[in-house]
Amino acid sequence: MKPVCLNVIVPCYNPPVDWEQALAERMSDFKKAVAGLVDEVGLVVVNDGSPLHATKANFDTLRDNIPGVIIVSYSENRGKGYALRQGVAHSNADFHLVTDADFPYNMASMKSITETLLIKGGIVAGNRDTGYYAHVPAFRRIISKILRWTLRNVLQQPISDSQCGLKGFDNTGKKIFLETTIDRFLFDLEFLLLAKDRVAVTPVPVELRAGVTFNKVGLKILATEGKNFLQLLLR
Repeated sequence: MKPVCLNVIVPCYNPPVDWEQALAERMSDFKKAVAGLVDEVGLVVVNDGSPLHATKANFDTLRDNIPGVIIVSYSENRGKGYALRQGVAHSNADFHLVTDADFPYNMASMKSITETLLIKGGIVAGNRDTGYYAHVPAFRRIISKILRWTLRNVLQQPISDSQCGLKGFDNTGKKIFLETTIDRFLFDLEFLLLAKDRVAVTPVPVELRAGVTFNKVGLKILATEGKNFLQLLLR
């Protein structure tokens, strides 16, 4: 029987000092969590034009700690959506899990996403509980709630949380993911809209790892994403 392979794909932009060591430790924890479910677990890291803490030495340390890690790098910052498309395109596995480089969701959540993906296939999307909102700036909280309302009442999606950064998918989902065109944050919403009536999307409750906080969304990014949001609504 062919071994079941899953790759974790993460973007990297101006990560904190010693991020590569922390990532190696969390990958080790994840491999232990899914032992018995998946035969092979790989990692794809995308350097999204990061000017800080993304030197050859950083990536050499990562390679030393995670043999076989795939590193994709380019000089110009393009955004999370663009970065993850590059990473997913380089992922030659049966299943793919996208998240952030700091693994913001706890291991129980990541294991639950993996288990559901192996059983149901298609796309499995993390669905954040109400406790998530205590960890984000007020304005980001408002935006997230508006998106949830729109997903339920306007776009009639099977899930209400498009922007959770933890998602898994099989190779049918991979094909759809690579059809997305938005470079920054609303690529998640675009992904789910493209998947509608083409592949099953299963929501799974997830929880943040203790101590995780999120940054504020800049006005420039907000303006760009507002334009993308309107274009998605009008499709």
